[in-house]
Amino acid sequence: MHTLPYDGLALASLDEQLLQPGIKGLPLTEALRQGAIGVQGWNILHADTSFPVAVLKTSALRHNLDWMRRFCARYGVTLAPHGKTTMSPQLFGAQLANGAWAITLANAHQIQVAHRFGVRRVLLANQLVAPSDVKAVLALLRGDPDFECIVLADSMTGVARLAEAVACQPLARPLPVLVELGLAGKRAGCRTLEAALTVARAIATAPGLTLAGFEGYEGLLVTEDRGADLAAVGAFLAHLVALVRTADDEGLFAGAEIVLTAGGSTYFDLVARGFQEVSGLSRPLRAVLRSGCYLTSDHGTYERMIGELNEREGESDGLRPALEVWSMVQSRPEPTLAILTMGKRDVSHDADLPRPLFYHRPGPGMPHALPAQSLIVKLNDQHAYLRLPDGHPLCSELAVGDLVACGISHPCTTFDKWRLLLGVDDDYHVRGVYNTLF
Repeated sequence: MHTLPYDGLALASLDEQLLQPGIKGLPLTEALRQGAIGVQGWNILHADTSFPVAVLKTSALRHNLDWMRRFCARYGVTLAPHGKTTMSPQLFGAQLANGAWAITLANAHQIQVAHRFGVRRVLLANQLVAPSDVKAVLALLRGDPDFECIVLADSMTGVARLAEAVACQPLARPLPVLVELGLAGKRAGCRTLEAALTVARAIATAPGLTLAGFEGYEGLLVTEDRGADLAAVGAFLAHLVALVRTADDEGLFAGAEIVLTAGGSTYFDLVARGFQEVSGLSRPLRAVLRSGCYLTSDHGTYERMIGELNEREGESDGLRPALEVWSMVQSRPEPTLAILTMGKRDVSHDADLPRPLFYHRPGPGMPHALPAQSLIVKLNDQHAYLRLPDGHPLCSELAVGDLVACGISHPCTTFDKWRLLLGVDDDYHVRGVYNTLF
């Protein structure tokens, strides 16, 4: 049962699979067809599921999908959201149905997953180097000539490895390659404009390859000095534009269009503006944003960054957090301390600790906001330490068996902890399910 559009992806096999007892978050005592989850009548607030349980609020997902579609239309840019954020075929389908041009992925097995469910175009925003991985991607392209995959290179060695692989497994059309521009001291990518142009020239002359454009990731430019960060992002984007212009002047592009891509989930508004005015090239420019965390946002890192983006855009109703993890109070060992049934195996903790949002005694009614001073102060593998403000009535009222909802920071490292996430409406009725395939 789908609660979002899914662009005709081949999701029937997911709905038809039998789910067995033992799946985290599901209250199963016998096998259940996945497609029947949405008609079981479960409600999170009634404690009908197992706990902890991860939920996605459908209203927020719909809002964020529509918001990003309108944002891209306003700036004339294309979206290829990073699928590694969720690795959920249902969410891929929703993004494609809302105008995404492609799905961005991080490795060969993710490409295979996307292709299996019917995604027709992917952008691999990472170096493809392992022989078995190159072989797997080329096999998909050979077996399905209508499938498109754009890959990266940032070195002469990388170009040579791709060219050698294509020579052994010839394709119906050249493999499109983007040159990756990097940042000093950061992760992959050419460190200078001249190095990037050298790689671009090698791609343009390599049999079986074609220079598709240039790629970079500005999201690493986050420090305590926000003014300096924004200036650094602007300079980095200007370097990418300069590379496109120089390569075009040299006649290195052979395709119908030029791809220029950046834009994680932190500064994608700056990328859209920076690429908006590029003109005068020999062929159309496709400016591609790759934000993936826009879909769910969060209650931490991206909430703060999107708040800054909203100020820059003059936006009053920006992206909304869609992802929550609900757990149950399992122990009240001290007046200001509640131990919850979730931990590092259930929620992100690489950016910030989870943020306590609501509490609810199972049954009718809606949850109450936790006091602002409430904090998750520590996580073990399967325990969370909720510290309550001293003297607050909750110190005596919150009981074993009560429910607590937390928001998270950095969606990527929560999604990979769940095989299934439940789709809920605003009253927390379970309406559907989202698989992850990491």
